[in-house]
Amino acid sequence: MIKIEFAPRVKEFFTSTQSLKAIAFFAFTILMTAIIASQNFFFQNIIENGMSKRDIIAQKTLTVEDVKRTEQHRKEVAQKIEPVLAPAEDDFIKNNLQTLQSSVIQIRKKDVDEDIKKEEISILFDLSDNAKKDFIINFLLKADNNSIHEVFDKSTLTLSNILRKGITEKDYEKDNIDKIIVNNLVANVSKRQVSVIKAILEQVIVPNLVVDEFATEIARKNAQNSVKPYEVVFQKGDKILFEGEPVTRLKRDALRQAGYNVYELNWQGLIAIYIIVFIGTVLFLSYMKFFEKDYLAPRYMAISSVLALLLAFTAVILPTGFSPYILPIPAFLIIMSIFTTPRVAFVASVVLLSIMSVGFQYNVQYLVAFILVSLIAVIMINQIKYANRFDLIKTGFNIGIAGLIIVLSIYILEKCLIDVENILMIKNGAFIFINGILSSIIALGSLPLFESTFKIITPYGLAELGDHNQKLLKRLQMDAPGTYHHSLMVSNLCEAAAEAIGADPILARVGALYHDIGKLKRPLFFVENQSYFLIENPHNKFTPRISKMIITAHPKDGIEIAKEYGLPPVIQNFILQHHGEGLASYFYNQAVKEEGLENVKEEQFRYTGPKPNTKETAILMIADAVESAVRSLKNPTPEEIEAMIDKIIVERLNDAQLSDSPLTLKDIKTIASTFSRILRGMQHNRIKYQENLAEELQKAKINMPAKLLDEDLENKIKQLEGEKAQKEEPSDEDKNDSQ
Repeated sequence: MIKIEFAPRVKEFFTSTQSLKAIAFFAFTILMTAIIASQNFFFQNIIENGMSKRDIIAQKTLTVEDVKRTEQHRKEVAQKIEPVLAPAEDDFIKNNLQTLQSSVIQIRKKDVDEDIKKEEISILFDLSDNAKKDFIINFLLKADNNSIHEVFDKSTLTLSNILRKGITEKDYEKDNIDKIIVNNLVANVSKRQVSVIKAILEQVIVPNLVVDEFATEIARKNAQNSVKPYEVVFQKGDKILFEGEPVTRLKRDALRQAGYNVYELNWQGLIAIYIIVFIGTVLFLSYMKFFEKDYLAPRYMAISSVLALLLAFTAVILPTGFSPYILPIPAFLIIMSIFTTPRVAFVASVVLLSIMSVGFQYNVQYLVAFILVSLIAVIMINQIKYANRFDLIKTGFNIGIAGLIIVLSIYILEKCLIDVENILMIKNGAFIFINGILSSIIALGSLPLFESTFKIITPYGLAELGDHNQKLLKRLQMDAPGTYHHSLMVSNLCEAAAEAIGADPILARVGALYHDIGKLKRPLFFVENQSYFLIENPHNKFTPRISKMIITAHPKDGIEIAKEYGLPPVIQNFILQHHGEGLASYFYNQAVKEEGLENVKEEQFRYTGPKPNTKETAILMIADAVESAVRSLKNPTPEEIEAMIDKIIVERLNDAQLSDSPLTLKDIKTIASTFSRILRGMQHNRIKYQENLAEELQKAKINMPAKLLDEDLENKIKQLEGEKAQKEEPSDEDKNDSQ
């Protein structure tokens, strides 16, 4: 018993809506991960344990950079660059010299024993290693003031010379201070003064040139960038690898350039790719849930998934080293924009590009370029009117131009920093330009296939359905001409109103053309067709209840015909909702007269619905009633037309027939003014043309001019008539020939 109950529960679990969504989600993420990871297995793997499995011969000339040798040379060049030195503050050193001079003078002035003065001088001067220590101390203490000032002045000048040339850490470390001082001494210095000046300056001199780490690093990088890469050329027919040969980095790069796969993906890599795909998919679905709920339906998610998988597969089968700028990202954008909205297409492309950039290890410049192209593309696609299919090709051309400008701009910027080959710029610029045009052609060619597969109608599909040569519209024109012309009038009203309030005018027009096809089942029971076929109204022979059943059945009859002719669900909504749950008031009032108010309920004479739930179907409900009502008026004035429109709108509002639609009061006001403007144009008075103008003018006591034509014009007419007569008269030669 438990087993019997368990099976249905399992079946119910796996067939529930939430379970199916979860299964679809995991199926997509696993499949996308498999496609991205397959790049490592799609091409024949020719490396095993770091050794070549067979001989590999170059099928074309390959120029490969020896990265290892190039990097080694760059390191050597960088090491040879001397550190960049920057001058430090010299005032500190000069101030120390002045302080030293002041200290010596103060010691000389002290009234203490000479031994104490010598001790203080010894502390002030580090002369432990100086052979002339006693001489220097005695000079500083016993020399006259002029000699002391002269020594310090010459020390100051010598110090200035030294600081001007600069002292580095190396100079200081090598004990070159004595040599530096001697080489920079001023003129007229005695031998006695040289020893003292050297002793003084040794106390204050410190390095005034320090290493500028930042400038040194830049100098070394510039030196590295100036090194041209070592390149190895494999001519066509040369062996890249021998069987059993260890595969170095150079050989790996050559194999990659030749189109071979040289990577191996472990389980950690697969898990990492799946996590990235999982996060990207969740982000996209979250955006759709909060901002684009209308496109969360399974058919929209299905086409988004298929397009993403196709694009990823295209990236996988591109040979290694081939430019990603040829990937049909614009085609993905165009198709997604047409089936959903440009906003959805842009978000989907950004998420997909991010996943692919990580999974396929694309350079960041490709990601930036394609995101900018995508942004421009959705702006251009949003402006397409879908009236002409060739407009899509023009959009593709514009996308290609925009992509060309973006790619060249990126390369020009890179060229300011590093060396970029002109041929690479031209090649990738051409790829992105051709990509834009080819993408529009691919999108245009694949639209019918996607429309029929996923049962989603596009603006182009709507334009085809709006063609009056469609088989169903031809049938409506022949079998129910009154209904056909009514539908034409209603479609014009709907298109104008939809455009005025920002709804979809193409959808509104096409939906209105097909909204009454249910009347094809019994066309003679509808008043607009009875006058054409010159028959009596058949409802005169039926009770109001039977007539109501016939009239209110045409929406459901229309659905049957729509399915028979393969009309998409979005058009079927117009057929089913254009009366909503409205009351068939004419037959209801007749029933009340015949049966009494207490025996008739309104619910029995209402359409089965549902009520309009979109702007376009709500516009159709109003337009359908307004056109019929205004057509019933004889020579209506503009005021009468406006009054009739307002009356019908108020009735629909009071009857809550527009409660499910997203129309606002502002929209309804705009719709009413649009209907009024168009219907006034349709109902304009005609001019009565007079058969006898002269008699009418006499009746009106208007004198006709003596000459209707002026003399110059009369003469010109006579001249032309004379020339014509001459041409028609046979010549003498002709007369002779005839004789």
